[in-house]
Amino acid sequence: MSAPHPQARQTGRVLGTTVDVGTWSDVTGRIADWAARGEARYVSICDAHSVVRASRDPDHHRHLASADLVLPDGWPVAWMLRRTRQPDQQRLNGPDLMGHVLTAAEQRGLKVYVYGTTWQTLDLLRGRLMAQFPGLQLVGLHSPPFRPLTADEQQQDIDRIHASGAHIVLTGLGCPKEDRWMFQHRDRLRAVTLGIGAGIDFWAGTVPRAPQWMRDHGLEWLFRLCQEPRRLWRRYLVHNTLFVAGALQQLWQHAAARRPGRG
Repeated sequence: MSAPHPQARQTGRVLGTTVDVGTWSDVTGRIADWAARGEARYVSICDAHSVVRASRDPDHHRHLASADLVLPDGWPVAWMLRRTRQPDQQRLNGPDLMGHVLTAAEQRGLKVYVYGTTWQTLDLLRGRLMAQFPGLQLVGLHSPPFRPLTADEQQQDIDRIHASGAHIVLTGLGCPKEDRWMFQHRDRLRAVTLGIGAGIDFWAGTVPRAPQWMRDHGLEWLFRLCQEPRRLWRRYLVHNTLFVAGALQQLWQHAAARRPGRG
């Protein structure tokens, strides 16, 4: 029997970055299928900060452009897709994606490895995941040093992941570091790598998550800003302002292109 035809990738553009459209079921199924087949893939989670950075940083733009999936994590990114590409596009955020993927991994017997954040966070994460997903095969956790790694250290990390037999690697290195790490090692890993970022901290319980009503109304950024103002003020206030400016320009161009007599 021939292999099933691969599902065509459906995408839109947000400030020059290609972002995938789809549902939780589409995305989770694709990731689990890749993992079960041992394919080397990587998935970037894209919010307004990441999109703005990509519009100004050619390296980050290349890292996102090379990903196998780029998901609309931020409410503004999902909103732009609804206005220009897919009217009912959901926000496919990192913390919830992690839950969907872990559920699929437990059901399908896929091995999971976590790379990044701190050892303290990883210890808390292990306990919480084992309580919520008792059948999950969590085959490794590693916290790399918070500095540039040597070539030998990078190879040791890759060897450690290979030895674990992981099908899925969740990274908690933060943007843009985790996108760069996944891009640099995309041909060296035999697993699906997901840039989960702060989602790992949420699952470990070290960072509180916004109430559901704030998430539903696009206010999670405000909750996080109030929690960590010194670290996040520039990301949210400066980058969100730049995102709005870029979004207005894109929407004007989109509307102009749809006017009668154009094309």
